[in-house]
Amino acid sequence: MANTSSRTLRLLSLLQTHRYWPGAELAGRLGVSVRTLRRDVDRLRELGYPVEATRGVDGGYQLAAGAALPPLVIDDEEAVALAVGLQAATQVEGIAEASVRVLAKVAQVMPARLRRQVDALRAMTVPTTWGGSPETGVAPAVLTVIALACRDSERLRFSYTAAGGDRTGRHVEPHRLVPLGRRWYLVAYDLDRHGWRTFRLDRLSGPSATGARFRPRDLPAADAAEFVRRGLKEMPRPYRVEVLVDAPAAAVHERIGRWCTVEEADDGRCRVRMTADALEWPIMALGAVEADFQVVSPPELRTRLHALAARFARA
Repeated sequence: MANTSSRTLRLLSLLQTHRYWPGAELAGRLGVSVRTLRRDVDRLRELGYPVEATRGVDGGYQLAAGAALPPLVIDDEEAVALAVGLQAATQVEGIAEASVRVLAKVAQVMPARLRRQVDALRAMTVPTTWGGSPETGVAPAVLTVIALACRDSERLRFSYTAAGGDRTGRHVEPHRLVPLGRRWYLVAYDLDRHGWRTFRLDRLSGPSATGARFRPRDLPAADAAEFVRRGLKEMPRPYRVEVLVDAPAAAVHERIGRWCTVEEADDGRCRVRMTADALEWPIMALGAVEADFQVVSPPELRTRLHALAARFARA
């Protein structure tokens, strides 16, 4: 059984995770009796945490809404995830300054081992403003292992699944992390293929630093973000989307111009063209225009929109 102090912190963490815990389930998670749980809850109340209890067979516990935010108890992975999210928020207009302040406060109170990981992630991530914040499907542990290898100029090994499904082992000299177009990318020099490559982190698994240091090479681009953008533009795109939008070209270009070409058409309409490897992204972009539009091509886009329209109507 954990000691009283660590168990109390664990209890607080659990209460902050869920709105309500049945007493028996909470005691089971802590590995204690229901009587011991009651004593631990009393300790939290003595420390000023408003823990509410309901009696009876289905009784349980929950944290009440307080007048002030209580200290949060988070584990290592949650701390790194918080720092990742705050760093992404520093690129969002309107909350950038506040995000920088909060990120500095979070890093300051972290244990040294976590602060080292977060500092490496901040230093080795190239800031971008294209495509919004990156997705959350990449584990914080993967991000921090790669960031530390980038910062320390340490060679890295990992498994990688290509777009076609082939899985290979890679041995690289990592350069920078780039969040772009709602994905995370690693720019690295591939030692087996003798050239610079871009790797999607959601296709990468089991990264491990080898301990072998290297002298950084010159990247054939202005920066890592530009290298990733260039590679994405050169990728073959199976879908060529063309639509007529019932809005002036200037208004449409202001909303989605960075991802497509926009040309004046007729009667106050404009012609929008874009390429994509999946139809979900053009659909999201066209939805952001907030104007009626007519699909010129491809036919698959019409089919997908009809299905989505029926789903939204049912909702």
